[in-house]
Amino acid sequence: MIVGQGGRLQYEAVIFAASLRTHSPDFKGRLIVAEPQPGPKWKDDPSIRGDDTRALLAELDAEIVPFTSRHFGQSYPYGNKIEALFALPKGEPFVFFDTDTLVTGDITTLPFDFSRPTASLRREGTWPEIQLYGPGYTATWKSLYDKFGLDFDSSLDPAWPDEFWRRYLYFNAGFFFYDCPHVFGQRFLDYALAIRDDAPPELICQSLDPWLDQVALPLVIHALGGGRDTLPPGLLDGAVTCHYRLFPLLYARESERVIEVLEEVTSPNRIKKVLKSYDPAKFMIYHGRGRKVRALFDQDDLPRKEQAIRNTIKRNGFWMR
Repeated sequence: MIVGQGGRLQYEAVIFAASLRTHSPDFKGRLIVAEPQPGPKWKDDPSIRGDDTRALLAELDAEIVPFTSRHFGQSYPYGNKIEALFALPKGEPFVFFDTDTLVTGDITTLPFDFSRPTASLRREGTWPEIQLYGPGYTATWKSLYDKFGLDFDSSLDPAWPDEFWRRYLYFNAGFFFYDCPHVFGQRFLDYALAIRDDAPPELICQSLDPWLDQVALPLVIHALGGGRDTLPPGLLDGAVTCHYRLFPLLYARESERVIEVLEEVTSPNRIKKVLKSYDPAKFMIYHGRGRKVRALFDQDDLPRKEQAIRNTIKRNGFWMR
């Protein structure tokens, strides 16, 4: 499942579907594009715009499935990935991907253990942001485990020292999986709402926007018997998929293989015709601006922090999203 919303996400959905069909031709499962519907939680209509995009998704054998935003919507669009889970069939294994993901290998070769969920470890230590007078990582995370009656100590990675962010269970929510979307979704929803509406006092100085999903996710995975390494490393967010986030970041830091896949799957005329309506694709992919971004960076010596990469792209006038 991916989320398809009007604007950027609908074009990313086309690219995801095209890359899945190109590089996983033996995939026999369903590709569901979950579409938020208009309602009181949205100021504007969030659904996919344009019959051409819908027709192309259908041609790529993607099913557009509507869902209702009951708790998040406009105020927290990242909540789509939580509420969309209830649109999936109950009791069937699922994998969620952020729409800004490229399939670069054969997804059918992945040894999923759907009873032991995990999520993306391609992340930086973005949350919590520790304040001068505390509390620290341990107190902040432990307050959340205690709130939900979870065992905190068994979530820790002893390979890292106390108060270093990697010691604590923390994921990017770019992918996750489990054996039932409704069980996972209900736990995810319950935890996210409880954190948003009644956070422990240790979180008083912490921002939850946009981090709420990534704060709740490790708690959900831990509660359902998952962890860091229930998939072999180097496959998702590695040889088989790439969570590129935005086209300027893709061209700046991803491998040549990823760029080749992007340009390959977006080259057919029927896809180009739709994507040219979206300026970042039009200029980055088809007008060569992405290659100019690539030339700004030494691939053997990239900045360690993503923000430094973003700043360089912006300074040179190439930032688009």
